[in-house]
Amino acid sequence: MAGIVEASAQHPKPEGALFSYGTAGFRMKANLLDSVMFRVGLLAGLRSKRLGGQTIGVMVTASHNVPEDNGVKLVDPMGEMLEASWEQYATLLANSTTDEELLENYELVFKKANIRADVPANVVYARDTRESGPALVQSLVDALNAAGTKSQDYGILTTPQLHYVVRCINTKGAYGEPTEEGYYRKIGDAYRVLMKGKHQNGPITIDAANGVGAPKMKKLAEYIGKDHFDYKIINDDVDTPSKLNHNCGADYIKTQQRMPPGTPVQPGARYASFDGDADRLMYFYIDFDNTFHMLDGDKIATLAASFIGDLARASGLNGLRIGVVQTAYANGASTAYIQKSLQLPTICTPTGVKHLHHAALKYDCGVYFEANGHGTVLFSPACLSTIASHEAQSPAQKTALDSLQALTDLINQTVGDALSDLLMVEVILAHKGWSPKEWDSTYTDLPNRLVRVEVNDRTIFQTTDAERKLVSPEGLQERIDALVGKYKLGRAFARASGTENAVRVYSESQTRGETDELAMKVRDLVAQF
Repeated sequence: MAGIVEASAQHPKPEGALFSYGTAGFRMKANLLDSVMFRVGLLAGLRSKRLGGQTIGVMVTASHNVPEDNGVKLVDPMGEMLEASWEQYATLLANSTTDEELLENYELVFKKANIRADVPANVVYARDTRESGPALVQSLVDALNAAGTKSQDYGILTTPQLHYVVRCINTKGAYGEPTEEGYYRKIGDAYRVLMKGKHQNGPITIDAANGVGAPKMKKLAEYIGKDHFDYKIINDDVDTPSKLNHNCGADYIKTQQRMPPGTPVQPGARYASFDGDADRLMYFYIDFDNTFHMLDGDKIATLAASFIGDLARASGLNGLRIGVVQTAYANGASTAYIQKSLQLPTICTPTGVKHLHHAALKYDCGVYFEANGHGTVLFSPACLSTIASHEAQSPAQKTALDSLQALTDLINQTVGDALSDLLMVEVILAHKGWSPKEWDSTYTDLPNRLVRVEVNDRTIFQTTDAERKLVSPEGLQERIDALVGKYKLGRAFARASGTENAVRVYSESQTRGETDELAMKVRDLVAQF
């Protein structure tokens, strides 16, 4: 224990700083993270001990944030987010003001969580391509060493790749081989099975946000082979830190709803964007009238749910319970399409993967995507067993069953994964023979707008009803409701960002002009606080 105090002295907490572990872990300006990283290292070891020595993952990334930011989050044994009850321990350790107080709180977690000191701790860690990454990883390693935690450095990975590795280690290889190469092998082999006898409708152009997804996509594509996967990649400059997420990437597509500057335009062709750590995916295209069309997480979710339902029926598995999980950001037209056209149930949860992931577990096959492009598909153990043991009654059933089985391997079920999700979309479009326009025409999105509002204190904006209604500041929701009532098919809400000191305002209505007007009026209301 004395070693922890001594090591902590090299990573002092910035005076007056307050830290909170949220949906995205800790995320802020990188120059404030040194002490946080050290304390997260201590927490990761404690979490591993509490779970009997199972391996815990630590990912150093700030996803879609600006290059000057960084962050860190823990990955639980099955590749899921840190258990919510442990977020309080992360916040407690991070806010310890002195080295001695840190040790006291460290020992307090030992007692509160009923941790045995004699249980070994195991941690694996990785980072994205940010310039601040190596120094922050060293802070993490200092804590792991001080606490006697066994650890392994996986270098530079996408966030979903680390989640995959953690699950593979803890399932002793049952989920896959716990290496980067094993990741490419599992996903790449499944893609080739699914594309047998099928062809892409021309190449897919991938905007990699000048982040870690660029080199990893190239490695995956190399494993699959040019004959099976046709692609072009842009915004792949990982050697210029200032370019990360700058005027490109999934968040740019969602908020700006236009092509990244400098993108070669080919009407009717498919385009896709990753975010900085490659856990979000957005599709888009330009039609022959030069109009931009965005195919976001809602469109991906409906495409996946439709295809899985088709395969299940074609396999003779008519009893599978398939459901779609959305957030308040989901376009109202997508929800109506899922319920009325696909005849599938939907659940609305608060924003944040941990909420969607948990809700998706209620189905045999739970499809969850946030509108921002972050999502995946979960197959329950019982569902996987049913698929594996089902006996096809005809060659057609056998083909569909083989495709469904391969799909469970293609999809990274630990967390949203831009690389895996992109291949899933390419497979489905090839099977259906659809262009992006045909995919887009399944339903028409209500015009929508997402606006970011900088505020003095985001914590005063508290919500209920899956974040669709504000309970504070007092009276603000009533004023928003009064505005919304003036617009046909109008809907708007405001919620605090989980990663920045800002509030995000979402609006939709029957026309583009009214949607933009509604968003600006709600923005002006929020800005008063």
